Amino acid sequence: MRPALGLSVQALTVRFGDYTAVDGLSFDLPPGGTLGIVGESGSGKSTVLRAVCGLARRQAGSVALTGEDSPAAPGTAAFRRQVQMVFQDPYGSLHPRQTVDRMLAEPLALHRIGADGPDRERRIERVLDDVGLGPGYRFRYPHQLSGGQRQRVAIARALILEPRLLLLDEPTSALDASVQAEVLNLLDALRQERGLAFLMVSHDLAVVTHLCENIAVMKGGRVEERLLASDLAEGRAEADYTRMLMRAAKGFARRDTVA
Repeated sequence: MRPALGLSVQALTVRFGDYTAVDGLSFDLPPGGTLGIVGESGSGKSTVLRAVCGLARRQAGSVALTGEDSPAAPGTAAFRRQVQMVFQDPYGSLHPRQTVDRMLAEPLALHRIGADGPDRERRIERVLDDVGLGPGYRFRYPHQLSGGQRQRVAIARALILEPRLLLLDEPTSALDASVQAEVLNLLDALRQERGLAFLMVSHDLAVVTHLCENIAVMKGGRVEERLLASDLAEGRAEADYTRMLMRAAKGFARRDTVA
């Protein structure tokens, strides 16, 4: 297994016109670690992910990979290969007129990986197997797939380049509860098998504490509180805002095993 990577974000600021979405945010994700960012809508959590991967422009601050080897610099092809994102809506993140095969082959072509046919074939077949989809799904279109299957394809597309850090933007919020459990279990298994680091944002406290050991609570573009997932699940939050989020989450409980 390759050496794990982590992430260091320092004094990150993102503005949209006069509106400051992220205000001087700093955090460190250790190599191979997991960090969940929670908060209400508009707190800036999804903007953090977009700034990390380059989809939102940073007005200030730095983003850097950390680890044993020489991590790539943000904005480079090498960085994009190491850091991949799984978006919230599997219905909107997949091209409706492309087959699963083409969606998986496109990143390989862009990064000039698997130029020979057999290598490309092996990569596509392996990643589909890893996400629990057999070869029968390879030439289907998104409209021929269920919501859970679409999100598995989205995860496969993120994994096809063999990244070491996954950015997860509410990856199960558009799915039914039973399908959410399947996708969460899949992500957890993939993290352990591949030595991935996770940076995840969610409004669902139970979901984020299932996948992440450390939690950052965001409010108004800033971190309101940092705590362990076990502390959050057991009600040991100190900030009033965090306790308000817990009260708003009906039936919140840590799910050590998601069935």
